[in-house]
Amino acid sequence: MVRQNKIRLSFGDKAFYVIVYSLSILLLAIVAYPLVYVVSASLSDPIAVMSGEVKLFPKGLNIRAYQEVFKSSEIMMGYMNTIKYTFLGTLINMVLTTMCAYPLSRPDLKGKNTITMIITFTLFFSGGMIPTYITIRNLHMLDTIWAMVLPTAINVTNMLIMRNYFQHSMPNELIEAAYVDGCSNVGILMKIVLPLSKSIMGVLVIYYFVGHWNTYFNALLYLTTESKFPLQVFLRQLLIQTSATELSGASDSVADLALLAETLKYAVIVVASLPALVIYPFMQKFFTKGIMIGAIKG
Repeated sequence: MVRQNKIRLSFGDKAFYVIVYSLSILLLAIVAYPLVYVVSASLSDPIAVMSGEVKLFPKGLNIRAYQEVFKSSEIMMGYMNTIKYTFLGTLINMVLTTMCAYPLSRPDLKGKNTITMIITFTLFFSGGMIPTYITIRNLHMLDTIWAMVLPTAINVTNMLIMRNYFQHSMPNELIEAAYVDGCSNVGILMKIVLPLSKSIMGVLVIYYFVGHWNTYFNALLYLTTESKFPLQVFLRQLLIQTSATELSGASDSVADLALLAETLKYAVIVVASLPALVIYPFMQKFFTKGIMIGAIKG
């Protein structure tokens, strides 16, 4: 039998690991506690929440807040609208971001620095809310799905991140070999660049997905038909109505509704955040690779 030699750690190494693990556990507790508290508060008795008895685990298990959230027929309609806006918006985001980032990453594109400067200029200066609204109105996009996806069709920061990835992570020799073999620019992008860019694509998909899922301000500005409202708007209305004692009808007292509002706001947070929390683990491997861009090249 071959004996494996164990690495003997010095006192300094042991102290280093103790500090690293201690800080990691502390940071985990700081990040995880608010999440656990929100879930516990949403499942607790409203009186226990108001009196500050809920610290970590639920007190007096109560699911009425979730019953009130899903009792509304608008919730499922809002879910479907949000899924539609998020899927279409993220697809448009990724297509336009890739189409803009890849040409700007090529060294043979004339004037790419000037184009990049013009695009970067929009990070610091914009037309403002009123001119944007007037533009969308003149394009006849008010109260349509396009008002939710086209004004945010591309994010300059994400485009620059993808461009830098293409510049520094794509082997030029591989692209030149594809040119020699007669491959077009579109063929190189589809057959070589994109398959080698799954990590950055996964990161940007998460960024765009979360942005579309959480958006509600654009819906308040550009949508007027209730059947087109996204989930976030319905949840906002639900919370406002409950706070105004209008949700449960005349059978409930004002005090009861005020107590319900305490747990309802936490239930709203859980309902709105759950899809993103479910999707993230499937994208984690791409996200981990993406954040390591530029760390090690081989």
